Amino acid sequence: MWRRPQPFIAFLVVAEVAAIGWFVHVFLDTPAPTRLDLLRFAILTAGATVHIQMTRRQEERRRNRVRTVLIDLTAVWVFPAAIILPAQLTIALVLLIRIQHWFVARRPAHNFVFSSITHMLAATVAHQVFVTLGGTHWDSLTVASSFGEFGKLVLVGLVYEAVQILYVGSILSLAAPSRPTVHSVLGSKADNLLEAITIGLGAVTAIMLVILPPAVAIMAVVTVVFNRLAELDQLQDDVRTDPKTQVYNMRGWTESAERALSRAAKSDDNLGILMIDLDYFKWINDTYGHPAGDDVLRTLAQLLDDVTRPSDVVGRFGGEEFLVLLPETDQATATGAAERIRSAVAELRIGTTGKRGDQITVSERTASIGVAVYPDHGDSLVQLMQAADAAVYEAKEGGRNQVRLAEHRPQHGANPTH
Repeated sequence: MWRRPQPFIAFLVVAEVAAIGWFVHVFLDTPAPTRLDLLRFAILTAGATVHIQMTRRQEERRRNRVRTVLIDLTAVWVFPAAIILPAQLTIALVLLIRIQHWFVARRPAHNFVFSSITHMLAATVAHQVFVTLGGTHWDSLTVASSFGEFGKLVLVGLVYEAVQILYVGSILSLAAPSRPTVHSVLGSKADNLLEAITIGLGAVTAIMLVILPPAVAIMAVVTVVFNRLAELDQLQDDVRTDPKTQVYNMRGWTESAERALSRAAKSDDNLGILMIDLDYFKWINDTYGHPAGDDVLRTLAQLLDDVTRPSDVVGRFGGEEFLVLLPETDQATATGAAERIRSAVAELRIGTTGKRGDQITVSERTASIGVAVYPDHGDSLVQLMQAADAAVYEAKEGGRNQVRLAEHRPQHGANPTH
């Protein structure tokens, strides 16, 4: 931990001390748990234990494949505790869950402790918000009042997730070796959707715990199945994802591009393709070593994901070449997007390590970019990629660090010129 950047260490220590102070306040300010509280605590502990032990191998495989924050699905048990139980028991439940996860996670101790405190902080803050809103009144619900209670659950769920995103996102932004991106700090849409679904299942568990406690056993089965579905979804994503850069590989990018091209053909829209080749990439590997080259590729992939639109599709073509698909984009717009990428690449400053492990900064890198647009430069994906590739070679032959638009293909039936 002490080898991390100083801002990272300072934030970690201050945040954890502040969180521990909050926990002490919560302990002193919360009344002692009742027998009913202890019974509900035991039910949630049993359900969480069954979930963790029955999905242990799946969880290990998921953790080994994920490079960023892993959504571990335990919110199904922690979130109902935050709603139903006193704060002391909520913290105790998180501790019991995290102790079991220690034998699965196999992560550095400071990362594990920080994650554990994050879970406790999110749960206790959500609990205080729920108590402030009036707590549970589920024993005498009417149709009208149920909407109010549902609104409270939604609000508390948003607070629960927001605390985790802000707390973890802050430390991730400080730990990033280069300029952090929205994706690297806040997680992907899929990550946040999975967390939201898990919190929703937690709300269902809370309702069961109050209305029909034995039915919580059903949620133990549901979480095991859901964990398996999450692993299968991750496996499918791995097949389409480049492991080094975490953008689409050629299989994933081609599948998305073919679908987009089919839609463009049906709706008579334009579609752009950018082929991006990092100039003199071999020099980086030869000078600083392949780990530095890998850091440069990862940073370039993050940059492309950050500067493109949500509808655009980024993929790694191979080596130091990347592809960007631009739906509903004409020549002028595609060329403008390519110029923005070229300028952004030139401004990159990438923190990495040299051959001897010393800290270095790679900067003043450039890229040559080829642009092809459907239907001006081809009717098929192969034709468009060939046109963009040819434009990249023109850019390199023209001096590199520039954007070139592909040549228009000859019209069918036109007489050849001499």
